[in-house]
Amino acid sequence: QVQLVDSGGGLVQPGGSLRLSCAASGSIFSINVMGWYRQPPGKERELVARIRSGGETTDADFVKGRFTISRDNTKNTMYLQMNSLKPEDTAVYYCGAMIKTTKWGDGSFYWGQGTQVTVSS
Repeated sequence: QVQLVDSGGGLVQPGGSLRLSCAASGSIFSINVMGWYRQPPGKERELVARIRSGGETTDADFVKGRFTISRDNTKNTMYLQMNSLKPEDTAVYYCGAMIKTTKWGDGSFYWGQGTQVTVSS
């Protein structure tokens, strides 16, 4: 059994910062790509940023220069440092990860439960 728990959301004023965390636990053999996704009210879920096990990152255009994704492979944990937050960043943020529970196969994609980020004055 594998579990992803994301946390760190909250209410912040425009221009403020938040740091999200995503911790993976359970029967984990390895974790390849991990990513942050968000779903604004009334919209589809979208990719925010992702990071591979070797540290290579991909960021959505709308977060370049403001958000930084990172991970600690020794703790199976991923982070999203969000700076210069805007009202349009308001969304439920989800972590996701491709996790192998054995050395065979490609693994499965798991989702966290989501954490609400609200940017408002």
